[in-house]
Amino acid sequence: MEENTLPEIESIIINQRDYFKTGNTYSYEFRKAQLIRLKQLVKEYEPKILAALNADLNKSNFDGWAVEIGVIEHELNLAIQQLKSWMSRRRLRTPLLHAIGSSYQYPEPYGNILIISPWNYPFLLAMRPVIGAIAAGNTCIIKPSEFSIHTSLLLADMINNNFKSDFLFVLNTDAAGTQELLKYKFNYIFFTGSPSVGNIVYQAAAKHLTPVTLELGGKNPCIVDADINLEIAARRIAWGKFSNAGQTCVAPDYIIVHKKIKEKFIALIIENLKRFYGDDPELSNDYGRMIHRKQFNRIESIIINSKIIYGGQLNVETLFISPTIVEITNMNEVAMQEEIFGPVLPIVNYENIEEAIQITKMHPDPLVCYLFTKNKKLITHIQQQIPAGDMCINDVVVHFG
Repeated sequence: MEENTLPEIESIIINQRDYFKTGNTYSYEFRKAQLIRLKQLVKEYEPKILAALNADLNKSNFDGWAVEIGVIEHELNLAIQQLKSWMSRRRLRTPLLHAIGSSYQYPEPYGNILIISPWNYPFLLAMRPVIGAIAAGNTCIIKPSEFSIHTSLLLADMINNNFKSDFLFVLNTDAAGTQELLKYKFNYIFFTGSPSVGNIVYQAAAKHLTPVTLELGGKNPCIVDADINLEIAARRIAWGKFSNAGQTCVAPDYIIVHKKIKEKFIALIIENLKRFYGDDPELSNDYGRMIHRKQFNRIESIIINSKIIYGGQLNVETLFISPTIVEITNMNEVAMQEEIFGPVLPIVNYENIEEAIQITKMHPDPLVCYLFTKNKKLITHIQQQIPAGDMCINDVVVHFG
């Protein structure tokens, strides 16, 4: 992949700062025109986007459209429709001390934005924050992942050939280049990725007092109570966990299932996996692949150090790892040490709900907690006992990254 040089990077940053200072990005007409142009480009490039997603992750056309392109089209339509409202001033309550005056809130752009996006949903997670940046009147540099190379090159082609570089620019570089990029001062940084890299981004931003949004992963628990419709729960969990070959930051990381329904639950998960991907998922056009050899090796290590209930097939040549279910009897097992981010589903059983809660507390607060139950008191109890970025009842993957 052809990378941008450091002099090019510095020049683009300076030009974007200068362009923002002209005030051109502030107007409603400018922002709307850019959003409309981006919408046209997404439609125009759709076949190329789907091909790039397939080349990077073996993502099917259906998945590529449903969870990437389709979401972006919806976001663009929403932004275009709501832009004037988002830009409008808002009347605020005036403090008694200033009772003779009026108070308003005026939305203002930050300035020059840096977006660093990951490889697992390489189109969606690059373009989604770009839409927000444009709608808010900012200039923007997008740094996509060097691992989803086909989509990263496609993004550069789509953006750099159709927008002025002093407004929008896709910058392709490796990890070392990204570290150099982070030495520059931006007005805002939006990062999606792992906690370890997020820590690096946060430290770099702190040197310039740059505000940051970090969308990070986590070891997301999924508690399955005994009173639910098992068929529906198993189908939703099987899809949410193994879509994109498990490489989704809000996928259920592990299951804590009531002991008396454990065996039936596992059987239904397996039944749904066969329904989704057939008896041999390697032949399925709907099942993804690991992004690179390092990711393959990491997931392989988890599998070979676990008790396999189902799956476990590997093909290093094609980076294929089959949907795999493993049984957990000891919380010190490899599969329970960190976020899996792959097609391995650990199963833990519980008898008392407090036991399940204590299992979740062995890990840092998750990005999302899933609970399948009909018990409203249990829902309230879990909400109070398990801190999480989000909580979802009787479904999975309601938002993602």
